[in-house]
Amino acid sequence: MRLLVTGGSGFIGTNLMAHYIPRNIPLLNLDWNPPLDPSQRSWWRECDILDEAAMETLFREFGPTHVVHLAARADTDEPNDINAYLQNHEGTRRLLAVVKRTPSVERLVVTSTQFVCEAGYQPKHDLDFKPFTLYGETKRLTEVATREAGLGCTWTIIRPTTIWGPWSLRYRDVLFKVMRKGLYFHPSKRKVIRSYGYVGNVVWQIDRILEAPRDLVNGRVFYVGDRPFDLRTWVEAISRELVHRPVRYIPSWLIRTVALGGDLLKLLHIPFPITTGRFRSMTSDYITPMDATIAALGEAPWSLEDGVSEMVRWYDGGSERIQAHTLKDPRQRHPMPAAD
Repeated sequence: MRLLVTGGSGFIGTNLMAHYIPRNIPLLNLDWNPPLDPSQRSWWRECDILDEAAMETLFREFGPTHVVHLAARADTDEPNDINAYLQNHEGTRRLLAVVKRTPSVERLVVTSTQFVCEAGYQPKHDLDFKPFTLYGETKRLTEVATREAGLGCTWTIIRPTTIWGPWSLRYRDVLFKVMRKGLYFHPSKRKVIRSYGYVGNVVWQIDRILEAPRDLVNGRVFYVGDRPFDLRTWVEAISRELVHRPVRYIPSWLIRTVALGGDLLKLLHIPFPITTGRFRSMTSDYITPMDATIAALGEAPWSLEDGVSEMVRWYDGGSERIQAHTLKDPRQRHPMPAAD
């Protein structure tokens, strides 16, 4: 295996690189950001996947047999301009063109998202989409482009659920920091079923896809993550490990009021841990169909408790020194032509 990873400098990518580096296989990370983990820098080459010619040169030089495409803008903050996510749909289209022209590639994993369908909507088949954000729409376009690319290699689409674990700066800067300060309150004790995934299990699932028989994974779509669970189970496990006490609960109406204040602060570009979007996420079921993934790949190895312990160990082991990547705007590098 000669593995090329796009977006290997990000959260999932850092964990994926860490999984393969000890195997001593030829490995290359293409990303326009340096690795979150400085120890992975020797495997990194700076690359903008919207620069098709530069990307093709690096593919040709490395000659990958396996490609995992993770590069993307993954937040849902932009409500209006889809081109703020240009690296997602257009970047993937250009990557697919390069893969098609690279005869050494045998396997390709393309990353989509669970957000191609809104919460509460159960897709009837792989082409049944109902995105509710521009981010989700760009990932729908990503999936369509993958199917229409006419690839000769074995390809698989993965839809990550809500992924957490070491190197997640989002959870470091919001949930863990707030909980450690004693400021975390969970909205009511109502049961809320969510689809989350420990990153170690997602890496294991990607590895299984890369190694599985072709007929098992070719042209398939797999949600990656863990079986859906009661969100309280997760936050209670984190609280026990991080601060050694149970979670405190408050009425939903109260935290909803606080979340409205968070929305106002967000408009002023003042960070605040609770907004109405975050409140909805904490109080609404979001269940994704994991049965097909488990039937094809097996049960992932990490338990929730082991994952929490590993993340707390990472959090307390110097994670505060890790600098978040600065969000790059592809519209500045790749201006789009004005509409007629």
